[in-house]
This record gives sequence, C-alpha cells and structure tokens, in this order.
Amino acid sequence: MTRILTAISFCGVLVLSALALEAQSPAPQAPARPQAPAPSADPYAGNAAPGASEFPLAAPAGTDSRARDVAPAGAANGGPFDPATWKYGTAFNPPAGTKLWNPVKLKMLAGGKVTGGTLFGATDPSVYCAMANAGYDFIWTEMQHDQRDWQAAARMWRTCPHAKAVPGVRVAYTDEREIQHALDAGALVLVVPTVDTEEEAREVVNWAYFPPLGRRSNGGGQAFDAAMYGGVPGGYRATANDNLVLILMIETLEGVKNAAAIAKVPGVTAVFAASGDLANFTGYRQGQPDYERVINIVHDAAIAAGVRLCGPFAWRDRPDFTCFQAGSETAAIARGVAAELGPLANTQGRPEVGPFAVRPK
Repeated sequence: MTRILTAISFCGVLVLSALALEAQSPAPQAPARPQAPAPSADPYAGNAAPGASEFPLAAPAGTDSRARDVAPAGAANGGPFDPATWKYGTAFNPPAGTKLWNPVKLKMLAGGKVTGGTLFGATDPSVYCAMANAGYDFIWTEMQHDQRDWQAAARMWRTCPHAKAVPGVRVAYTDEREIQHALDAGALVLVVPTVDTEEEAREVVNWAYFPPLGRRSNGGGQAFDAAMYGGVPGGYRATANDNLVLILMIETLEGVKNAAAIAKVPGVTAVFAASGDLANFTGYRQGQPDYERVINIVHDAAIAAGVRLCGPFAWRDRPDFTCFQAGSETAAIARGVAAELGPLANTQGRPEVGPFAVRPK
C-alpha cells in the first residue's frame, strides 16, 4: 500500500518560519536542506546526460570486465549473475507517505460498488468526456468488439484526463501490445476478456505491471505526461502498480474450471462473471440451473481469493457483486432523453405520407 507525501506543506512551514526569523534578526540563516527532486514523468530521465564523459564503473576498453561472474564493489547482488536470485533495487519505490490516487482503486478497497459506462462505438472526445462526467466511476472503452484504434482511444482520454470517471478499457486479448498500448495511453482500469487458465492470468499480470511484479516496459506514453499522471504524488512510474485495477473476465467453460486459480494470481483485482458469454459458451440462460451453477463457481472463486466480483449492471443487487459494466453511450442517450422528456417522449407527429409516415407492422 502506498502513502501520501506531506513534504510540500511541511516545506512551506519551513520557508515561512525562515522569512519571519530574517525579519526579526539580521543574523545569517543556516542553508536549507536540499530537497529531493520531484519524480520525473520522463521514462528516459535516468539516461546519461548528453556529452557525458565520466563512466567510473564502465568496463575498461577492450577488456573483459568479468561482470557476469564478479559484482562491482558495493553491489547488492553478489556472485555470478542470476536473474532468479536478483534482489530488486529501490530506484522505483514510491516515497514514504504516498497515497493511492486512482479513485476506482480507493473505492474498491473500501468495499464500495463501482460502475463503468461502456463507450462502444464513439470516437469523438466530446462524447467520451460527456460520458466520463455523467456519474460513472470509470469508462469501459470497448476495444475488443469495436473497430476504433489506439490513436482514437488515446485522443479521447487525453481530452479530459481528470474527469470524474477514470479511463478504462477492455482490450482484445492477453497480449503485450494491446495491454501496454492501453496503459501507456492512460488506462487505469484494465479489463481482459476470455481468460481461461492461470498461465494466461499470469501473462496478463506480466504485461500490466512494472517490475518486480510484472514485465511492463518503461517506454513512455501519454500516461507519463504532466497533463495526465506525470505529476501524481510519488510519480507515475513508482505508483502505477498500486493504482491499477485489473479485471479478468471468466467467459468460457475452461475459464470456469480454472476460476479459483485465476482469481488467486497476485495482481488480479477482480474477476468478471461474463453474463453474455457464459450463456454463449454453456448454452443456457440466466435463471436456468446449469447457467447459475457456473456463475456461482466464479462467485466462489472470487470470495475464496479475496478479490472483487464483477458482472453486468443488472446484477448490482446480486450478493457479493461490487463492480459492474453499464450500458453503452447510445443506451445512455436513450435513457437520458426518456427521463428528460417524461410523458412527452415518443409523441412525434404521424404523417400519412412521405418518408416519415407510419408504416404498417
């Protein structure tokens, strides 16, 4: 768990105190302690400065340094080089006191119910931003079943990066490219469909999380920009793992069989009992015993693993379900208009002729 920094306000007190003392006495003040640099949003900030010429630990020119077998003085990892026993360093630890900044993760950890509004086909940032400020906890940007590309998704997310609902996405499959495109563009809720095995779940975790938990590359993207998350307390790279919400969808009979193992994979925030595809893959509908059996198996897996249980918004009152996928932007428009117009909805005029004439059923 991460913790919040209080250094800014504390430093402010120090500055005010120093000014007050200077006004009272001309005596020279002790120099202020140097402040640690703010975490950079640039993933290449640790690279050598242009023109650097001093490399004290570099291998001598033309000489075998024997680094594979012998560690340099002061190294935490001694003996022959071995990834299996490598002690991960502290370079990307969040500063002490850094708190979570993803409201969805906070709400889930507190036991609250979270809902994602589905952006199914729209690519217009104004539509996305309207959805993101309509009251949902996150926006489920659909990348599995829609034809939009990552450029369109990224453009929408950066138009209103700090809307009420955080950017979320359902990617197409358990793939490095899909997952890292989503996260580098700014997704804070990652939904992965048709996870069938524990091995697939671990593969998702690999690409979703930075080391040491996963293998996400620190390659940059707009998520690192100050306009999105580059200025968060502790810095994006150091706090991204703690703030990600990872939801794995159980949609097939194979997934149901392995649901308990999938739910227990470290890094999984929630499992989603996919109402539509579990009907598709079982041949039964909601309310029938065979259908309800597979839903309850996913339920039991989530409870045993201590992770959240997700489903369609219609199941918001079903026991133990606490995260949901709501309808699409077109459904939201229809519901909103019906609520706004009330008895005036669907009272259009009825011409007898022309393209708007009422057609016989």
